[in-house]
Formats: sequence, C-alpha cells, structure tokens
Amino acid sequence: MARGNLAKAYLEIHEAKPVKGAGAALGASQGTIAFQFNPNELTVKKSAQWKSEPARGAKKAAPPQFQGPDPGKLTVEMFFDATDTMNDSVVKAVKSLFECCTPTDKSLGKNVPVPPLVVFHWGALDFFPSFITSVTAKYTLFTPEGTPVRATCTVDLQEMPTTTPKQNPTSGSLTARRTHVLLEGETLAAVAYAEYGDPAMWRPLAVANDIDDPQRLAPGSTLLLPSPDELLAG
Repeated sequence: MARGNLAKAYLEIHEAKPVKGAGAALGASQGTIAFQFNPNELTVKKSAQWKSEPARGAKKAAPPQFQGPDPGKLTVEMFFDATDTMNDSVVKAVKSLFECCTPTDKSLGKNVPVPPLVVFHWGALDFFPSFITSVTAKYTLFTPEGTPVRATCTVDLQEMPTTTPKQNPTSGSLTARRTHVLLEGETLAAVAYAEYGDPAMWRPLAVANDIDDPQRLAPGSTLLLPSPDELLAG
C-alpha cells in the first residue's frame, strides 16, 4: 500500500448526553486524538452473564439462564514521539487522554458530571461508543530540561450502551431504539438471543436492518435493535 493511502487510527471525542435512566448518548464531536503510529494490535472483549442454579435431586446440573450481555471492552496502545522536534507535543497528547477520564465543563454546568465519550476509528473499523476507564502513560525519553518526548499509553475503553433516535429502514418511522456494534465472529442469531431471548428472531432482525446475506456480516457495522413488538409487527 502506498504511504499516502495509509489509513490512520484516531479517537473521536464526543460530548456525552445523559439519557433517561442511565448511560449516555453521543453528542457533538469535540475533536480527535490521532494515533501518531497505527497500533500493532487491538484487544477486543465481549462476554455474557449466565446464572446457574444448583440442581435439586437431579443427577444433572440445571441449565444456566442467560442474564444478558456485558459491555464490550477495547484496549489499545498509543505511541507518541517528539524526538524530531523536541517540543511538548507528547505532553499535550497524554494530557488530552487524561482529560477523557474527567467530567466535561458542560456536564458540570448541568450538575450531571460525566466524562466525554470516545469512538475508535481505523479504516473500516468503527467501534462502539465508549468511555475511557483507564489511561496508563509510560514516559521513556526526556529533554535535558525534563520534558517528556516519548511515551507509550495503554488506553482501556468500555462500551456505553445507548438509546438514540434512528430511522427505521423498513417503515420509515422515527422511534427510539438501541444499537449494537458487531464484533468479529458474531452472528445475527447470537445477537437475537442476547437481545430478545430467541435466536429465531434473527430473521426479522435481518429484515429490519436490510441485511440480504446474514452469513456475511462486517465486524464494526451497527445494527438497529427495535423492540420485540416492532420486529414482529414488521
């Protein structure tokens, strides 16, 4: 690939809009934090909660009950280097990451303190809206005056489930519904079981999202998750 066509990874920062009940939705974009060098690897985790009840008088254990999916998690490393300029650009980049762990001025003004939300972008990858749970910065090179000019940051992100108004791709009606970002290897049946308790709901879910081939799902794409009544009515 030509160097000029290299896709650069970046974190897009958004104002967090608290939603009724709990959580937050993506607000206006507040800028980006660019990766100076693309990551060598990404660690993405998605898990589910199952509850097992002890069997009473039976030879076999009782089947576990699905309790719901856990939020997705993403860990990336960001490497910053200013040895060519010997300026404070590394300090500013790390400070921007740390600020993502503190409430925004706008949220403090509304007495609903919440840090910004971030979305990791890289080429075709477009992950779930997240909040940063941890930033670990390791400074490894300094100027004679003590200014860091090289740092490696480990950034841990956790999915923020959101409920946002979306256009129904089949009916055109405007209703509030959840969204889900597909991870590598996920199937529509697995998503249907996690969200509706019935893997057979993958068919109306595919129709609601205009999916012609459920066997070819692109990781990182976003699914609309209508209510069960809306799916069955469609």
